[in-house]
Amino acid sequence: MVRKTKEEAAATRNSLIDAAERVFCEKGVSRASLSDIANAAGATRGAIYWHFRDKVDLFNAMMDRVTLPLEQGCAQFSCVAVADPVARLRAVISFVLGAVASNAQARRVFEIALFKIEYVDEMAAARDRHIAASDAFTAQLAQDLTMAQESAGEALAMPPHEAAVALHALFDGLIQNWLLCRAGFDLVRVGVSASDSFLRGLGLRVPVDGL
Repeated sequence: MVRKTKEEAAATRNSLIDAAERVFCEKGVSRASLSDIANAAGATRGAIYWHFRDKVDLFNAMMDRVTLPLEQGCAQFSCVAVADPVARLRAVISFVLGAVASNAQARRVFEIALFKIEYVDEMAAARDRHIAASDAFTAQLAQDLTMAQESAGEALAMPPHEAAVALHALFDGLIQNWLLCRAGFDLVRVGVSASDSFLRGLGLRVPVDGL
């Protein structure tokens, strides 16, 4: 009986997080109320307070349940077993774009974190997490671009760190625009093509027939 109760409690907690995700995405975090979330979950406000201290605690639980795209990208750098840094860059970029396009839950949470929240007071932790992932991803890009420059034996059109910042902005901007226009273009195809064009502009050799 105790085990069943724990399982039921876990199911209720997950259903509340699911509901919060939907309501935050629809109304924005600041305009969403605990009553809205309780109604969406078919539960009571008391059920929310049983599992979460407040709306911030519920928001953080929603964020903790997913890995954001740039966090996936940072992890993927160490998983791609190729010696060519350009090939690794392209593989990671393609992987992250594909993950955004195919994972509906991660996409919703990423959209909330980008567009549906004010980064003030208690919500500043979400901003800090996004900045940390962004900085780590840029550092990984810069590392591979430095290795590519050394392998080519000549300087890139931009210093590796500046090129990494620019490539990250291109990559991040495509994702944000794709989210804003409700998947109005092929994110993976356009993203890989744009990234390849950028890398060629730096003076790197990139295959013309894709990965």
